[in-house]
Amino acid sequence: MTGLTSTIALSPLVPWPWFGGLAVVAALAAGLGLVRRVRGAWWRLGVFAVLLAALANPRLIAENRRGLPDVALVVVDQTLSQTIGDRPAQTEAALAELRRRLDRMANLEVRVERVTSPAGTDDGTRLFAAVERTLADLPRRRLAGVVMITDGRVHDVPADLGRSLAAPVHVLLTGRPGERDRRLVLGQSPGFALVGRTATFGFRVEDQGGGGDVPVSIRIDGQPHAVLTVPLNRDATLEVPIRHAGQNVIELEAEAGPGELSLLNNRTAIAISGVRDRLKVLLISGEPHAGERTWRNLLKADPAVDLVHFTILRPPEKDDRTPIRELSLITFPVRELFEDKLGDFDLVIFDRYRRRGVLSSAYYRNLARYVRRGGALLAAVGPEFAEPGGIADSPLAEILPGSPTGAVISGAFRPSVTEIGRRHPVTAGLPGARAGDAAWGSWMRQIEITPPRGTPVLAGADGKPLVVLDRVGDGRVAMVLSDTIWLWARGWEGGGPHGELLRRLAHWLMKEPELEENALAAEIAGATLTVTRRSLDPAPTEVGVTSPDGQRRAVTLEDQGDGSAIGRIAVTQPGLWRAEDGDGRVAVAAAGSPAPLELAELTASPDRLAPVAAATRGGIAWLSQGGVPEIRRVGSGVAAGRGWLGLAEKGDYVVEGIREIALLPTPILLLLGLGGLLAAWRREGRREGR
Repeated sequence: MTGLTSTIALSPLVPWPWFGGLAVVAALAAGLGLVRRVRGAWWRLGVFAVLLAALANPRLIAENRRGLPDVALVVVDQTLSQTIGDRPAQTEAALAELRRRLDRMANLEVRVERVTSPAGTDDGTRLFAAVERTLADLPRRRLAGVVMITDGRVHDVPADLGRSLAAPVHVLLTGRPGERDRRLVLGQSPGFALVGRTATFGFRVEDQGGGGDVPVSIRIDGQPHAVLTVPLNRDATLEVPIRHAGQNVIELEAEAGPGELSLLNNRTAIAISGVRDRLKVLLISGEPHAGERTWRNLLKADPAVDLVHFTILRPPEKDDRTPIRELSLITFPVRELFEDKLGDFDLVIFDRYRRRGVLSSAYYRNLARYVRRGGALLAAVGPEFAEPGGIADSPLAEILPGSPTGAVISGAFRPSVTEIGRRHPVTAGLPGARAGDAAWGSWMRQIEITPPRGTPVLAGADGKPLVVLDRVGDGRVAMVLSDTIWLWARGWEGGGPHGELLRRLAHWLMKEPELEENALAAEIAGATLTVTRRSLDPAPTEVGVTSPDGQRRAVTLEDQGDGSAIGRIAVTQPGLWRAEDGDGRVAVAAAGSPAPLELAELTASPDRLAPVAAATRGGIAWLSQGGVPEIRRVGSGVAAGRGWLGLAEKGDYVVEGIREIALLPTPILLLLGLGGLLAAWRREGRREGR
């Protein structure tokens, strides 16, 4: 729309202070003449007026204006809380109807901004940030109003919105009045806890209008743990065991309530880092030998390890009637170690140990029982293992992964990673392994065993098992079938990764999560969820991934050749993502917070936006009670009423051309000024003639 608009403007030929001063002087001079009744005073006043008018330079300004359309902004809330029930359908129907009505209005431009929940954040619903972003290029004098289609759960309401927008804000509420929902809220919780201890944290099941008790299911690392019954709307505490180092994920899920809106916020999770206080290792060396110091140096170098080391000094052929309990530098506390304190150790190592009557059969049985109940045993053997009287002739034979054939293989050989060892986390990716093990130095002796029950991860001479791992009950056993690993420590023929190998062995035996050969892990980085499954089986794997809104999808993992298979999907929602494989293993990862703000309150409510609507003279309407109200164009003032919402008419414009015309042309001003002077002179001349 274009039009011509005229205005009168003054453009003084001298600065305004000077103009004001001249006007004052002229007024005083003319006034003095009038007071004294001097002839020609009125004519002088006229001359002064003409001169001042000439200095004021009045001009007629004609502007050619083009009208600009007003802008109506429609903000559509599509965050996580808006995905429940029939809210998506309500939202889209309201948007379509609103657009149909607004498009029929003249001189109105409609902008639509959809707001979603960014992955990896927990900022909640930020509709007003979207308003500022969308209107960044728009002068506020063109804004006719803002219409928000939302459930009312907005987390960035500014305090001064009425002044900053200068336009009405209307709210179309999805959902229904009086909705009911139950949610699980976490209280104070520790960030870490000691492995083997318990961690205590608080929680509460909130249900407005509800009462009584509610069952809460507890899962630890995806496995069922317990079911508690707690009172509604009251604080409760929970103690959970910390079973391993690294993240221990505790999931809580409250039973659904009557008429509940959604189950999305009935569950939550907390990740507690398990840390080991001190690792207690018992090392028993059957005799002094070159490799003994390798074990001792490795374990003593780790500040997190408390090492108890005993070495049997007397050779077996020596018979000097020395009492059994004095076969070490200090009295060997057999009863204390193998009866009272055995369960306190995280790992027991037998290094070239042979039976000498130091331990009775009952103590070997205690050790076997300790392993079955979750303990760890590492046997590093030499020629004594192949001879009669070795630990293979004790009750420990029940848990060892192999029995000696009696053969001792002497001569240089290079250890190599077995085919299955290339997938096992203890040996996969060892330095030098990818080069065909050619970079490793030789070992000089190996003990032959019967076909092992466990998993051989390193092979020695003629491909025979060199390092074997096995699980026994709840515990683990490892065997190193050579006493010459110390050659790697001395750099023989270039050495080898002895420190890394022994560290991994010890940590696998103590069930460190990163060395589990069958495990499932999930990690979120940026907007991508990465699911990693470790397995000794290279067969294709498919896992199910459940997003925070409860939708489940299948993800195929690609084998990486090193025992791991990886799959990735895009993270589109904040909250807890859950992955589960066919063997029942579960991994969880949180995008942002495990319990995001979006899921904290799911019931629709006008409370947070009511002050905004009041401050901007806007209105609030429930879509479930009559649909979209009538839309009107209004002037300044109230912009909402019963059954209608108003959009302001701003009438903004741009000036496309300007023409200026002088109202007092210079010739006319000269004639007027000269005429006034002549008239004043003539008037005064008549007086003198008289």
